[in-house]
Amino acid sequence: MTNPPPASHPTEPPAPVTATTVPRTPAGQPAAPTSFSRTANGIVVWVARHWLALFNTAWALYVITPFLAPLLMRAGMPGAAQVIYTVYSFLCHQLPTHSYFLFGAQLAPQTPELVAGGMTTSGNLFELREFIGNAEVGWKVALCERDVAIYATVFATGLLYALLRSRVRPLPFKIYLLFLIPIGIDGVTQLFGWRESNWWLRTLTGALFGFASVWFAYPYVEEAMQDVLDEELQPRTGAPG
Repeated sequence: MTNPPPASHPTEPPAPVTATTVPRTPAGQPAAPTSFSRTANGIVVWVARHWLALFNTAWALYVITPFLAPLLMRAGMPGAAQVIYTVYSFLCHQLPTHSYFLFGAQLAPQTPELVAGGMTTSGNLFELREFIGNAEVGWKVALCERDVAIYATVFATGLLYALLRSRVRPLPFKIYLLFLIPIGIDGVTQLFGWRESNWWLRTLTGALFGFASVWFAYPYVEEAMQDVLDEELQPRTGAPG
């Protein structure tokens, strides 16, 4: 009498692959980059290569847009102009006595001319800044004189830096502080009412500040962007297994 064959156990089916299954690569080999990571890396590399053009474009738009406000007022489009005035009101004090006026008798009218043209004599700065001009005195630029000088110079110096970037070293910090002294003296003494500045002093001190800021900062930005390129473009090799 023969013994019955041993009972066979059914083979367990392989575990199903679920969404939580983590793909594994051979030891020492990095996982293949995903489409998202390739796109993100491409954006990072593009920005690192073109950062100066992006900066210069941004500063150009920033300093040109405030001049569109008086142009729009002159063209009979106050709604569009008010949008610009409102946006820049968060970025600048916009005081009429510190601003340029286009299409009027004077580019930088003083207090008597502005009052004669309808500006309030109230000492409330929030009321003063609301005056944007009229056909008599002209229409106010949405950025004050000093800020126009700062950002226009930042843009112009950025263009110059594009030509000399390989030969420019950062401005030493101590020298940079010296460039800040004129704008500090002019701004503080005016703020406390010890004296009244004028458009050309605001322009000069603002231009010095803008020029020195680019000279101080852009070489460091260039170095940082080059480090990014070196990191992103180096060959990706895995460790031997």
